[in-house]
Amino acid sequence: MTSLRQLRYFVEIAECGSFTAAAEHLYIAQSALSRQIKELEQQLGTPLFERTARQPRLTPAGHTFLERARKLLADLDSAERLTQQIGQGLRGSLRLNHSSTVPLTGRLLERLSSYLGANPNITLEIAQQGSEAQLQDIAEGHLDIGLLRLPVLRQDPGVAIQPIYDEPLYLAVAASHPLATATSVQLQQLSEERFISIPHSQRGGLSYLTASLCMQAGFFPRAAQVISRKTTQLQLIQAGFGIALLPEGMRELAHPSVCFVPLEGEGCTSTVALAYGRTAGGMAKEFVHAMQGATIPAEQ
Repeated sequence: MTSLRQLRYFVEIAECGSFTAAAEHLYIAQSALSRQIKELEQQLGTPLFERTARQPRLTPAGHTFLERARKLLADLDSAERLTQQIGQGLRGSLRLNHSSTVPLTGRLLERLSSYLGANPNITLEIAQQGSEAQLQDIAEGHLDIGLLRLPVLRQDPGVAIQPIYDEPLYLAVAASHPLATATSVQLQQLSEERFISIPHSQRGGLSYLTASLCMQAGFFPRAAQVISRKTTQLQLIQAGFGIALLPEGMRELAHPSVCFVPLEGEGCTSTVALAYGRTAGGMAKEFVHAMQGATIPAEQ
């Protein structure tokens, strides 16, 4: 069977134009080089070179074999580089899911674009998924990175959660709502309003944060006739079913008939975080590092 060494020797002779020059370039004895090529020709059952007094010339079979040999060697080199890059975390694919209240807009989209621009050999497989499901899939090894909103109520010890930025919350109302033209509102003004997002007893995220802020203001949010924890909140608000506290990142997704009114008071912000396995490979941790713009803390 033809060996890789024989292929490399054959190509080197063809490119150098002589056995002597090829032997010098390969740092081997000319006799050893000639022996390898003779064995290769015997295996193929045809001469690859015409030996002349001046220099060897490729036979028609040699020309055909040279083209294929170069391609085989190039494919092998490419496979070796790819394997090394994957092993070093320089190439590969990351599975990234984001919750519906963390749309890929604004500063998040800018950071993703910057990361991909700096890492052209890495691809992202992106899908939308709830926060709790993200954490479970990361713990089970089905997902590399999660993008979610804090707080999360159920955490797995094998999953690290790293905040990456805060953004202000706004009151989102239909253009026909009396508060739509207000310059700002206080949470206490919303005690009689109907909220289209009510927290689940075992789920955190934006609806849980909303309820916590409302309770600090002295009331629990009243549920609208139609509620949702997904991006359909925007359509429900637009249709006048109720109101919601939504982060700045969702403004780009909203129809112009949905108005975002600033909230007064402390704590009216939401934190976007990355989740990843504590034993994740270098590529996932480099992604987290790039997205947060700071050093990943040591494991506790």
